[in-house]
Amino acid sequence: MSFFAILFALLVEQARPLTQGNWVHATVRAWVRWVSRSLDTGRTPHAWLAWSVAVLVPAMTGMVIYWALWQFSLILAFVWNALVLYATLGFRQFSHHFTDIRDALDGGDEAKARQLLAEWQQVRVDELPRSELLRHVIEFSVLSAHRHVFGVLCAFSVLSAFGFGPAGAIAYRISEFVARYWEYKAKTTSHPLSTALRLAATQSWRVIDYLPSRATALGFGVVGSFEDAIDCWRNHAQQFPVDNDGVILAATSGAVNVRLGGEAAAFKPDSSQGFFAQATEVDPSLASRPTPGRPPQMAHLAQIVGLVWRSVVLWLVLLALLTLARLLG
Repeated sequence: MSFFAILFALLVEQARPLTQGNWVHATVRAWVRWVSRSLDTGRTPHAWLAWSVAVLVPAMTGMVIYWALWQFSLILAFVWNALVLYATLGFRQFSHHFTDIRDALDGGDEAKARQLLAEWQQVRVDELPRSELLRHVIEFSVLSAHRHVFGVLCAFSVLSAFGFGPAGAIAYRISEFVARYWEYKAKTTSHPLSTALRLAATQSWRVIDYLPSRATALGFGVVGSFEDAIDCWRNHAQQFPVDNDGVILAATSGAVNVRLGGEAAAFKPDSSQGFFAQATEVDPSLASRPTPGRPPQMAHLAQIVGLVWRSVVLWLVLLALLTLARLLG
């Protein structure tokens, strides 16, 4: 049933994606904001309690609803899984950014491409060389594909196999959002969050993403240049400041023979979203040594699209085979 729920959610999301500012994401954002304001005292035990309430309560709620529906009807349980996956899984939640940037570059409008990338990731890219611009587009797009698609697939599939329904998908997406959103809110002037709360969210996210990030990297290796991907993973993943992201980016670099890594783009705060008006400097700790490979070129964008879609097919084939094995067994 998990395979069909995933397939159905992907097809519906391609035909009718969730719009920006939809009520589902707005509800999650309001929930996470309420938890941080109510439970953040600056103490470590309270920080872990806040994270547990923000992430585990929605995940357990989704699991309990799945179990309740399962008692009445297999179809209702399937529909619930599909609805949760529709809200948590999908390319259309980020792919329009990549498509718009690629179209701008194809049309020779590099200034527009830089503007679009800056608005998407809130970074300063106006002074980056063209090859560095392409590198950041590739890195942001690959990580977005992992967090919106492959990571969710892995978390959902693993926990669903043990009878937890959509709990994995919910926990994965909210955990990623909590780590990112609380870091964002910590930079605001009105409601700064404690260091303990941010550390709890960051550490939890690294643990939760450990297996999914390596599953994504392995998938990229299988559908790309396997030997080069694994070699780059083993020898260059540790060069990136974030371990899980480094595994994915290193495997991507080897899979399509593109040079990734280097100085991080400077953060460009958006005052309309509550950031300080003055841009911050690049954190030296976010710099990494580049991986081997060719300098990023426009052709690599098409290769990345192919790599991602081949990985989707790989995941679906594997899930279909596992589903078939369970039915026949």
